[in-house]
Amino acid sequence: MLKRIHHAAIICSDYPRAKHFYVEVLGLQVIAEHYRQARKSYKLDLALGDGSQIELFSFPDAPARPSYPEAQGLRHLAFEVEDVAEVKAYLEQQGVSVEPIRIDTYTQRCFTFFSDPDGLPLEIYQAAPKQPMQL
Repeated sequence: MLKRIHHAAIICSDYPRAKHFYVEVLGLQVIAEHYRQARKSYKLDLALGDGSQIELFSFPDAPARPSYPEAQGLRHLAFEVEDVAEVKAYLEQQGVSVEPIRIDTYTQRCFTFFSDPDGLPLEIYQAAPKQPMQL
């Protein structure tokens, strides 16, 4: 029945800032962008390389996330990358604060967390295990 995740939806507080982050910093491709006058809301469809998508919404007066990061519901959004250390360095060059790299005790894959402009927790996760790295 279920084949894969098609998209994740994110509501942002500052549409131009969030669009810049997801398109210019993270490099997602714009599929479509619409302003919905009746809702005073933007909807931006973004694609990752594998065809999965993120829908970025802006809604006036959307409430803030209730707590970080352990609120009920979606805990974080993880992106698979070839080299966590390389992507971490790139994000830091773009001014993004990134946590230290950790090793998943079950898979032995590297991962780390950072946040989008609204504090949504995002993760980068190593595509395949590499030689153990010195942390």
